[in-house]
Amino acid sequence: MIKDDAEEGLNTAVYNELRTRLVTGRMSPGHELSTRSIAAELGVSQTPVRDALSRLSAEGAVSIRSKRRVRVPAMTPERFDDLLRCRLMLEPEAAALALPRLDAAHMRLLREIDAKLDAAILSGDADAYMQSNHAFHFTLYRAQSRQTLLQLIETLWLQFGPFMRLVYGRASNAHLHDHHQTAIAAIKAGDAEALRAAIAADISDGMGLIARTGLMSDDTLSV
Repeated sequence: MIKDDAEEGLNTAVYNELRTRLVTGRMSPGHELSTRSIAAELGVSQTPVRDALSRLSAEGAVSIRSKRRVRVPAMTPERFDDLLRCRLMLEPEAAALALPRLDAAHMRLLREIDAKLDAAILSGDADAYMQSNHAFHFTLYRAQSRQTLLQLIETLWLQFGPFMRLVYGRASNAHLHDHHQTAIAAIKAGDAEALRAAIAADISDGMGLIARTGLMSDDTLSV
């Protein structure tokens, strides 16, 4: 059966909302969700919720346990290492490919986003931190023209996003170098290799902080 525009639009809206919750860590690893509760919260029927969750399951972001319940996969050391390796392969390259397309407007936006991220850490605003960190990276990656590369990176963030809040939970207690500022300096200098290195270091520092202090911890933030 062919879906009409209204139905397709609703399905897409629900899907985009759940994607946003995943990449910004508002759904924690191991957390179980019910299609009924999500539908009630969003004010829609369960059908578009099931449609969205099926798409997210195909992308590895959730696992469907029954018709009415889904689970955000728990993080394991093996999966963590796999995601880290994939991010390090793809994201620095995407940033370097974006470099020729980054203009003064992009620079202003990146500086504004990084300032919001720093303010979020100081104020203890986990949601603002997650949103700003995601916005910084994807402002870079979306500037390049290779859509398949972008889609692969988006899939990685869907899978790792639920775990990303541990970076926020631990960053305020760690003295990490501001690799976003280093990336901005590399963009200003037109230095693709320095930009690659800054993004790789940013990924390694954040994920390395989790690896060094343990994958599971009591400082995981509730959603």
